[in-house]
Amino acid sequence: MQFGIEPYAQRWYSVISKRRSRRQFDPTQPVDLGLLENLRRFCEKFRPFPDARAVLVSESPDTVFKGAIGPFGKVKDAPAFVAFIGNTQGPSVQEAVGYTGEGVVLETTASQLGTCWVGGFFRPEVAARLAGIQEDESVLAVTPIGYVRKNESLEEKLMTGFGRTHKRHPLSHLTTGLSERDWPEWVRASLEAARFAPSAVNRQPWGFHVERDSVAVSVRTMEPGFQISKRLDCGIAMLHIELGALSCGLRGKWDILERPKVARMTIAGTV
Repeated sequence: MQFGIEPYAQRWYSVISKRRSRRQFDPTQPVDLGLLENLRRFCEKFRPFPDARAVLVSESPDTVFKGAIGPFGKVKDAPAFVAFIGNTQGPSVQEAVGYTGEGVVLETTASQLGTCWVGGFFRPEVAARLAGIQEDESVLAVTPIGYVRKNESLEEKLMTGFGRTHKRHPLSHLTTGLSERDWPEWVRASLEAARFAPSAVNRQPWGFHVERDSVAVSVRTMEPGFQISKRLDCGIAMLHIELGALSCGLRGKWDILERPKVARMTIAGTV
């Protein structure tokens, strides 16, 4: 499968290392209605998988997060949110939602707005009502969006361990297959991009098997999942891998694999 993200590749690749999860927003700085409309249209248009979609809801998500305080604090003062919706009958719905949702997150980040993947500490029934879901669909995750406060609050710093959640495993800990000294440039770019992918409580559950013309993604860790699918996290990493390859001028083609493997991207040609 090829998803046609080339028009966004440079824009998204430029922000993957800058994106940070932010939960506290600036109530004095409303988001321009034109920008929200552009993001709404992007959500409607960006459908790389048939079983996943995103819906922007232009109202405060207070009721979605009311009383829900996750391991990184409570969402405060967001003017809008995006619901990431999956058809639960789809065989790869978690991966599809992760890939699709991260495209929305990166587009929002490139628009100078803050985001935060939230998958286990929100009210899915409220989000579903506000977003409008169809039969067999569920809201698997959400992100608040808006302009963040210029400085992280003490609560945010305490909840994120003063930056410890941004630490990444070394690639040697995550990869098998081709020796690192023999990696082509696109492989290194892709895996470095994948290292910056967000995951629930920064667990980084993915593993990568490297060949000269492909990278396969699998679920590496099997401990409890904090109510959030590790395959959704892997879907996020898939998008980052593809962006890394595109930064080297190469187009990838994805094939979904049997569990516990997730998917394999094979180089399909030049951009």
